[in-house]
Amino acid sequence: MKTSLRNDTDIDRRLADRLHSLRTERGWSLDELAERSGVSRATLSRLENAAVSATAAVLGKLCAVHGLTMSRLMYLVEQEFTPLVRRADQAEWTDSETGFTRRIVSPPSDALNGEALECRLAAGRRIAYDASPRPGMEHHLVMLKGRLEVSVEGVKHDLEAGDCLRYRLDGESAFATPPGSAAHYLLFIL
Repeated sequence: MKTSLRNDTDIDRRLADRLHSLRTERGWSLDELAERSGVSRATLSRLENAAVSATAAVLGKLCAVHGLTMSRLMYLVEQEFTPLVRRADQAEWTDSETGFTRRIVSPPSDALNGEALECRLAAGRRIAYDASPRPGMEHHLVMLKGRLEVSVEGVKHDLEAGDCLRYRLDGESAFATPPGSAAHYLLFIL
């Protein structure tokens, strides 16, 4: 099942409901969440009403505030856990603003921590995250094709096909592709 937050109103609605639940479970107002996340109150309101689709940057900020990875948030809007998920049934999310596509390879589970993702970032694009959703998360990024510059807390790494970058993330990170090369990579998060 290929889903896109931009084109699938059902997943937009489920994501909106989950974002609302996460906020209200903590007893936060929209204003308080806006202050904590750096996302405007108006944008938060539109997201919770499924009036707009989220971007990777906005979801990254909200995940950081809630202590979730983006994949974990997406798992929370998916159906029940099954130990095997066929490729055709793996949820894929696309941020049309940045050309970033993230396919969740791992079967969704609240009980398990590790995640495997297949990611693609279009040429000449950049995604930045202000903070790690959960400090100290271990990442293994395996480049399949193209080139990618990964910045982890200010340290830059230039990656090409076949390279593997392993790191723990506590703070900000960024992923950027040069103008002439897209990136295709696997990301394992523990």
